[in-house]
Amino acid sequence: MKRLDGKTAVVTGGGTGIGFGTAKRFIDEGASVYLFGRRREPLDRAAAELGPNARAIQGSVTDQADLDRLFETVRAERGGLDILFANAGFGALVPLGQITRDQFDAAFDVNVKGTLFTVQTALPLMGPGGSIILTGSTTGVMGTPSFSVYSATKAAVRNFARSWAQDLRGTGIRVNVLSPGPTLTELAEEAVGRDAMIEMGASTPIGHVGAPSEIGAVAAFLASSDSSFMTGSEVFADGGFAQV
Repeated sequence: MKRLDGKTAVVTGGGTGIGFGTAKRFIDEGASVYLFGRRREPLDRAAAELGPNARAIQGSVTDQADLDRLFETVRAERGGLDILFANAGFGALVPLGQITRDQFDAAFDVNVKGTLFTVQTALPLMGPGGSIILTGSTTGVMGTPSFSVYSATKAAVRNFARSWAQDLRGTGIRVNVLSPGPTLTELAEEAVGRDAMIEMGASTPIGHVGAPSEIGAVAAFLASSDSSFMTGSEVFADGGFAQV
């Protein structure tokens, strides 16, 4: 029996990168997965590649109507939700002195407000044994030049898990943070550059940049009952980048 047999999962930001890598691992472990994201083409490609246990729904975590539509679809088709991977997010390199209000608002709208309302909208569908996984980042615990706004959003996400673990006492629902280090994704290549990501990966004790599948493997652990005694925690899958 696979670890996630019969489970229903939602992965936001599921069309590419870590979201796609995690959705693939969830399906390999037996889950049915709803992929949620803003861009139709990557979602459709991902769903086609992942097969019949993947369902693509287009929308934005910044739009409450889109979130309502996503989780109403899950309720109607599956009856409930076992796993939520709140992964949608983005960042840009902008040094202090050049940060605009629009850049700040955009990052916090997606990474912080979007995470909050994704979880809050999903919560009525979840019950005992449910697992909520929030995507953090090594930047949430490190100083990173020109990345202060993104880093601040991820520090906020880390505290969400601490506080929500208290709010969820007695429900049987767990919430944890998965914080990747340098991982080669489309978003990272756009924000930082491919060569810079490879160089960062080479600087880790592991000695190479991470792959989305490696992050997905850790997400599957947090989604499964193997992590049943964990809540409010942060798990780093970073090659040691923020650890030494």
